[in-house]
Formats: sequence, structure tokens, C-alpha cells
Amino acid sequence: MKTLMSHAKNINLVLGLLILLTFFVLMVLSFFYTPYDINVMNVANKLKGPSSEHWFGTDEFGRDIFSRIMKGTQTAFFVGTLTVSIGVIFGTLIGGVAGYVGGWVDEVFMRIMDALMAFPGIILALMLVAVFGPGIVNTSIALGIIAIPSIARIARSGFIQHKEFEYVLSAKLIGVKPFKIMFRHILPNVSSPLIVAASVSFGVAMLAEAALSYLGLGVQPPNPSWGRMLKDSQAYLTSSPWYTYAPGISITFMVLGFYMLSNAIRDIMDPRSN
Repeated sequence: MKTLMSHAKNINLVLGLLILLTFFVLMVLSFFYTPYDINVMNVANKLKGPSSEHWFGTDEFGRDIFSRIMKGTQTAFFVGTLTVSIGVIFGTLIGGVAGYVGGWVDEVFMRIMDALMAFPGIILALMLVAVFGPGIVNTSIALGIIAIPSIARIARSGFIQHKEFEYVLSAKLIGVKPFKIMFRHILPNVSSPLIVAASVSFGVAMLAEAALSYLGLGVQPPNPSWGRMLKDSQAYLTSSPWYTYAPGISITFMVLGFYMLSNAIRDIMDPRSN
């Protein structure tokens, strides 16, 4: 807390936290309350403009857009959290083992990571979702697999550098087991770049989920997704632009919030980057 307060003048930190806290509050609130039922249709009110009754207007089925934006935060945070968890856990494990052990283990693991990175991320996600099927969990798993190589490379670099430091050599001399050296001694000292990478991956995952949902391969109706809402609003872009603005601006600000927060974390943990 003191660290955060001492960096309160960091504009990236302040704005990033403010944006993300706003969306987080909307997500928590959406579990208990939304102004309207997100799935109840009212054709008589379809495509109504923003008003005191419907802050963001209504969609082609007369559903309240603001309520669906609120509910969509659950999808965004779920996908981001599961994606980052998979990427960080497996990426750190693979990169840590490869960097610490070295030799043929490093060669095999990194060639597999290179093979995954050779595919454009969205193409690989499309392939994995096509194989496993659409849905929020499968989408998150596919995006998590894509996040593994970049996290693994960062972890590998840190472990290679730190395994020759004196504190690691001393631990080896007194008989500390390799696994404990890796994840009790080295990992805390290489966590800074991993935390920054995780915060970046969170925003990237949300953007990728929106893209997959826009293509019809992500979250499926009737569950609300900002990407799916963008796709549905495309036909009404000129006649009812508010329908497009709401999910589009939500995606933009959410990704911007994580990007600003990742920059702030990098500045705090590594002042030399300024």
C-alpha cells in the first residue's frame, strides 16, 4: 500500500486503477443487480436511443444495453483471469525448468514454444476453438495456451541469469533441492517482469475474446459478450450508432486500463525503465 501511495503521482497508475476499478465494481454489482433483465425482450422498445430509462439505449430486441454491458464485465474478467492463470502457471513452469536445467531440456521446451509462437495468435486461437468448440471456458483455455510461450521466454531469461548468482550457488552447496531453489529462491527475484507480462496478457486476452466472439466462436448467446454485441450492432451502425459505441468503448477502456496499469507496474518495479 505504501508503495502504491508513493507512486500516486504516476498518471498511468491512477488512471489505470480508476478505469479497472470502475469495471470491477460494475462486475460485482452485476452479480446481484442490473437495471433490467438482460435476456427479456421488448420488441416495442427496440433500438431506442439513450434516455433516462435506458442509459445506453436498447438493442434490436429491446433489451437494455447498459444492463448487458454490466453483465459482459463478468465475461471479460473471467476470460482474462483464466487466460492469465494458465499462461503464468504453465509459462513460468516451462520457462523456469528450461532456464534452470538447460541442455537438451531447454532446447526441447523452447523449440515447442517457438512452434507455438510461429502461428499468429488469433489464427492459433481460431484453430483451438474450432477443435474444442466455442464457449467461454474453451475460449479462455485457447487464449491461455497462446499466452504460455511469451511468459515462458520471460521466465527462462530470468532463471538463466539468476541461477549463477551467489545466493543460488550457496543454496546448492548446503544441499537445497533444485525444485525449492527454483521456486522458493529464484522465482521471487524474477517475478517483476512476470507480473508486468501478466497484466499485459490480461488486456490482450480480453481483446482476443472480443475478436473471437465477434466472429461467433467465443461466448455464445444468450450470454452477453462485448465482442458479440459489436457483431450484432454492425447492421445498425448508421441508424443506431449508440448500439456500437457502448461495447466498443467498453473494450477500448478496459484494454487501455490494463495497458496503463502494466506500464505503471513496470515503472514501479524497475525505475531504470523510465
